[in-house]
Amino acid sequence: MKLLDKVKTLSNHLFQKATPLAEPLKPTKGDIAMDSTKSWQPVLDQLKIREAEAFKGGGKERNEKIRQQGMLSVREKIDYILDPGSFVEFNMLAEHQCHDFGMDQKKFPGDGVVTGYGKIKGRKVFIISEDQTILGGSSGKTHGAKIHYTLRLARENMSPVICLYASAGARIQEGMDNVYGITGMFYQNSLNSGIVPQIAAIMGACTGGAAYSAALCDYIIQVEKTSHMFITGPAVIKEVIGEEVSFEALGGAKVHSTKSGVVHLTAENDAQCLDRIKQLLTYLPQNNTEKPASAACSDPVERECPRLLDIVPIAANKTYEMKEVIREIVDAKEFFEIHAGFAPSLIVGYARMGGRVLGIVANNPSMMGGCLNIDASDKAARFIRTCDVYNTPILSLVDVPGFMPGLDQETKGIIRHGAKMLYAWTEATVPKISVILRKMYGGSIPAMGVHEIGFDQVLAWPSAEMQMVGPIPAVKILYRREIEQAENPKAFFEEKVQEYKDIYLTPYHSASRSVIDAVIHPKDTRKRIIAALELLDNKVTQPRQFRKHGNIPL
Repeated sequence: MKLLDKVKTLSNHLFQKATPLAEPLKPTKGDIAMDSTKSWQPVLDQLKIREAEAFKGGGKERNEKIRQQGMLSVREKIDYILDPGSFVEFNMLAEHQCHDFGMDQKKFPGDGVVTGYGKIKGRKVFIISEDQTILGGSSGKTHGAKIHYTLRLARENMSPVICLYASAGARIQEGMDNVYGITGMFYQNSLNSGIVPQIAAIMGACTGGAAYSAALCDYIIQVEKTSHMFITGPAVIKEVIGEEVSFEALGGAKVHSTKSGVVHLTAENDAQCLDRIKQLLTYLPQNNTEKPASAACSDPVERECPRLLDIVPIAANKTYEMKEVIREIVDAKEFFEIHAGFAPSLIVGYARMGGRVLGIVANNPSMMGGCLNIDASDKAARFIRTCDVYNTPILSLVDVPGFMPGLDQETKGIIRHGAKMLYAWTEATVPKISVILRKMYGGSIPAMGVHEIGFDQVLAWPSAEMQMVGPIPAVKILYRREIEQAENPKAFFEEKVQEYKDIYLTPYHSASRSVIDAVIHPKDTRKRIIAALELLDNKVTQPRQFRKHGNIPL
């Protein structure tokens, strides 16, 4: 018999064996959906009970304990930061599926993280808020899946995502399921990078894998005293290498905002942290296809700034505070500084001029004379690239003697780190404007901004000095033999130093060679920058040769 005939015979046999239904199926006693005698009320009551259980989190006692420490509960954070009534939650009733180590007796709706979306001042944002009252906020497969989903939705809907971290790290009881839970966060954070703003807030413990998820965000804000961030905790460090260290010394806000540079902003408490997030968002667009929103400007565009002559000494070796210059020229003296405590010889942050948002990169002569070092280079390169991906023009305020010399900087790789600044400026296609106040020497010339590194407008005060080498070393090199043979070496040397200054150390030398576009009166600094911003408002760059991506010297 052929195969097809065998199949037909078997099919007929089975059909004949089947017993036809004498009457339609009737609903069973427990089948609420099919039982016409049931009412809606029990179903709705059950939903209400489950939602109430989810809202309890780890319970009244645990939530009260964190409030006594001056912290907000997981849902209080969301209510505080979002517009009233705008929050829509995802996966409220999701639970972990682990049954080992007694975990089948420790199930909580939501699995220790609240996720969803809402609005901040009418802008859609996605939000992730970990709940440290549930299993320490630890992350397992379900916990991680909720975060992955929210991060992906933020990218697909082209909206910012706010991550409020309070996690003890990977949930040990779930074993290798944590590979999915934790690693998936890194994957989605990385895919989001440069597409939608990602803001991380450390509002409790942020250890192990959670710390890397935060590090992949654009900005990190850490609450002082009540939060800690590290990969390996004090107990493990003591066990492995015998070193004793406190939580605060290892991962407190002070160490990360001043030494490691991991944290961009700090806050005194949870409420201030959430306020700072809202403030930061006003300088960021929804996504990489938009510009930051402009604001109405009551500060006159044509306002002159004669006070700059009082702030900045004419003598190049005298110090002053560059933040005073910034506040003098920006709208309403408002400057939102980033990384204030880290690498203080360089200042970065956001402001508005003529209502437009711009990023500012500025040397600070009051700290190390404004020298660029390894940390300053990293700080600048990161900020420049962040401005570029979110279509934010950049202003460079220049007063720099050069890169920091010395064995320590060279052996730690200042060449590699300094190259990051050069790469970042070259890569950036947003409008770039520089104003040279007093000096710019050597390698700091391309590092702080000239046309040849991609700047659109380069302005200089009449006090500006620009050369690859300063007058004293230049004269020693150029006139070594003449100095040795001179009748009065000291007088000859001083004469040549002054001659070098008169010829080369003036902005007019650079202006004559179109290195700068204009020499401006300091009082006109504000209006000339705003004019440049208006000029470049619709800047279009030519497509560059295709490449998968560049290879920045990380």
